[in-house]
Amino acid sequence: MTAEKARPYYNDLLMAAANFSSVRALIFDLDGTLIDSKLDLIRSVNAMLHEMGREQLHEDTISGYIGHGAPQLVGQALGHGATEAERERALKFFLAYYEDHKMDSTCAYPGVPEALERLAAFPMAILTNKPVRISVRILEALGLAKYFRAVYGGNSFETKKPDPLGAKTILREFGAAPAEAMLIGDSAVDVQ
Repeated sequence: MTAEKARPYYNDLLMAAANFSSVRALIFDLDGTLIDSKLDLIRSVNAMLHEMGREQLHEDTISGYIGHGAPQLVGQALGHGATEAERERALKFFLAYYEDHKMDSTCAYPGVPEALERLAAFPMAILTNKPVRISVRILEALGLAKYFRAVYGGNSFETKKPDPLGAKTILREFGAAPAEAMLIGDSAVDVQ
């Protein structure tokens, strides 16, 4: 989502939430929904490729790989010829590098802090495919952690989105039925 598209999106979300008195859970994706982390992810992938002696990839190529979690991102960037050992080494490097550089360019989209403040009466959670520890640290660094009752990442469950386990867990914790929840995300992975 671009910055110019973000503010109207959050205004629409505020209007929608205000009209749904039965909403008992707001479940947000993180990357591409609340925060713009694309550049830090792209740089981390290319640093990993450099470390592995591989050709760096264009931003648009890497952008297309984002959203399904770090193992899949690294695997797609390496390509089909990588061995399991190479994938493991690359993933370890990527996660360490990204941990150190996760806030180099990452920021909340315009309007997000204000929207979350106005939505604070609703129980809210994060459900992302990004590792949970990194997700929490980003939310804390951006001053957004206080809005969320729960934060779940790609390593919180046996499965990742689009599998419904994470959303079902949040609904159970919040005491909400599926019809009482809103899933807010930027891709089909978030709502399948």
